[in-house]
Amino acid sequence: MVTQLTQGATAKEMREAGLDPYYADHGLAVFPQSAAGIPWSAMSIQSKGDPITDLYENMAAEQKARSTYEYLLDLIGNEPEIANPIKFLREREVVHFQRFGECIEKVEDYLGSKRMFYGK
Repeated sequence: MVTQLTQGATAKEMREAGLDPYYADHGLAVFPQSAAGIPWSAMSIQSKGDPITDLYENMAAEQKARSTYEYLLDLIGNEPEIANPIKFLREREVVHFQRFGECIEKVEDYLGSKRMFYGK
């Protein structure tokens, strides 16, 4: 979507859109960073090694992404070329949240069951 929106943009157009600092560093290339310009890093990934804790962390991440997509929809208005992909991504976050919830139930059942492993 970023490529679609910036494809063929001139330096002047990027400057007028307030994207000149980004353009100076990355041209029209996609560079993963927050809306505030902070580059992505693995520091944003939370993992404890406990399956229940990690699944809840994943659920929280899906909800945060859903919220972000809703805020983006508030900002862009009614432009179907941009809104439709964002709506799809928002729905995907909802489905992921639901699937992680189902996984928690399965993991809790597994961890609570007696397991016997037989050797030969």
